[in-house]
Amino acid sequence: MKNLIVKKCNTTAPLSREEISHRLESVPWNDIDTVNWPEEYDYRPSVQFRIGYGDSEFLLQYRVTEKHVRAVATADNGEVWKDSCVEFFISPAADGIYYNFEFNCIGVCLLATGLSRVGREAAPLDIVGKTSRFPSLNKTDLRDREGNVTWDISLVIPYACFYKHPGFSPEGKTVRANFYKCGDNLPEPHFLSWNPIKTDKPDFHRPEFFGQVTFE
Repeated sequence: MKNLIVKKCNTTAPLSREEISHRLESVPWNDIDTVNWPEEYDYRPSVQFRIGYGDSEFLLQYRVTEKHVRAVATADNGEVWKDSCVEFFISPAADGIYYNFEFNCIGVCLLATGLSRVGREAAPLDIVGKTSRFPSLNKTDLRDREGNVTWDISLVIPYACFYKHPGFSPEGKTVRANFYKCGDNLPEPHFLSWNPIKTDKPDFHRPEFFGQVTFE
């Protein structure tokens, strides 16, 4: 199991893409480079993330270089995992509930919660709308753009998004989480993770394979 130490940072509003980068500038990047199912899905784009936390929100950045870029989902809680997509899954407490935050390359978000893949509850759109997203690509319909495209996305995820856990704060806690990159409908589908997943088929909804994240 991988272990990640996350430092507290200044998250005083207003936050922009540039401000998030500035406040995370001393935070090292982490690779999302585990190819869990190489026999069928061996493509590995270059993907990294870094994360910090404040009094009321997470700051999270991803940077990606991949052969193809796709963005068809344009409404929140749509099928963003079929696009060029980065994801953050986290169990904030010991009750088994975890949240999946999924963002395509133009910043469209899917947020759901539950105990497993089965029976997940889509978050209300007003909760999803609390996240702030700053993608480097324009919010246009990118169906299939080729040629080693580099893109990034900066995110603000307020703790209010953890609506099943009112009052949640990560400070001083160790939780379980994983970070992903996927693209189910890209010309070269791929399913990368930060912490390895030991299943026969691609499945990110496996909290038993989340890594350990400690918030100082």
